Amino acid sequence: MTKAKVTKGKRIGMTGDEAVANAAAVINPDVVAAYPITPQTIIVEHFSDFVHDGEVDTEFVCVESEHSAMSACVGASATGARVFTASASQGVALMFEILFIASASRLPIVMSVANRALSGPINIHGELTDQTVCRDTGWISLFSESAQEAYDNTFLAFKIGEHPDVSLPVMFGLDGFILTHALEGVFPLDRKFSKDFLPEREMVHPTIPGNPVSSGLLALPNYYMEVKYQQELAMDAARKVIPKAFEEFGEKTGRYYKSVEGYQMEDAETALVTMGALSGTTKFVVDKLRKEGEKVGMIKVKTYRPFPADDLAKALKDVDAVGVIDRDLTFGAPGAALYTDLKTSLYDYKDRPQVFGYIAGIGGRDVLVKDYEYIYKQVLKNKGAEKAVPVEWIGLRK
Repeated sequence: MTKAKVTKGKRIGMTGDEAVANAAAVINPDVVAAYPITPQTIIVEHFSDFVHDGEVDTEFVCVESEHSAMSACVGASATGARVFTASASQGVALMFEILFIASASRLPIVMSVANRALSGPINIHGELTDQTVCRDTGWISLFSESAQEAYDNTFLAFKIGEHPDVSLPVMFGLDGFILTHALEGVFPLDRKFSKDFLPEREMVHPTIPGNPVSSGLLALPNYYMEVKYQQELAMDAARKVIPKAFEEFGEKTGRYYKSVEGYQMEDAETALVTMGALSGTTKFVVDKLRKEGEKVGMIKVKTYRPFPADDLAKALKDVDAVGVIDRDLTFGAPGAALYTDLKTSLYDYKDRPQVFGYIAGIGGRDVLVKDYEYIYKQVLKNKGAEKAVPVEWIGLRK
């Protein structure tokens, strides 16, 4: 484990969890309220070292549960404080009730999610369901491919959520153990960058002594629908804010991101679509298949909410078939989260590609190069099918 010290400049080794904790320390939020849970524990544990050593001015609140953690975050954010937390799996599930309150109250809390399978049965390994299941909570949702991206997402989440046109909470994920506990090289940023990139949060009506306001009131049929519509407008506004935040971050750091990132897509006839850490291996497989003469590319979805439907349609306009690899579950639906969202988004396009769904890596199961190659071959095999092709589970034990 790297020493708890705010670092800057040169590339250093960090696990994904340490990267997030270090980024949060550079940002120096006003309040962190959190409860430990594998594989997230290192984030708040490492950050608590910064607090102990006096390297941050943060008020660190040790709570008795994740429900309490998010409740404390809501209270702190309502005063105008910059607030951060982290959780995973059952922790996110336990705070689920308060996630809706945070977004309805328009509080730009930032939460890092160490993506982990949901119980039962109990499993502590990587899966994205704990975050995709939050897609209807009103939170902006980002995913990370690497420890560096998780580090950068910490800054981007505050930048996006605190924009006055948005003012919504933001969660960003990093795959459990694959990213949270794996050591990678990370180029850190410094406090000067943070202060320039993230100006002081401004809140129009903070809940503070001497400024009595009401927040989170009862809203019956006369008003409730309008509140929900305002949240939808804020999510729509985020579609314009997010690319600007990515662009500004890129100009200042040299690391550019997009909501939808293409790889080897220039002449691709087939594409594989992924989110999170699966994207890195997918790129390797695409390179391997390219050397074998296959015209295949990859699309990485970085921004999951608001869903980048138009960007995906544009990125896939010239391909014939798409294989969507989901590392999440949606029981009883036509397919998993990314697959169904993408297929719905393309429905109204006349020349849309065929979309096939694959579920892989559930509960932390390894997704091997041969599995990706099999998926690609299945996409080619099913291309042109006149009837719906069922979503296929990859790597099931026989």
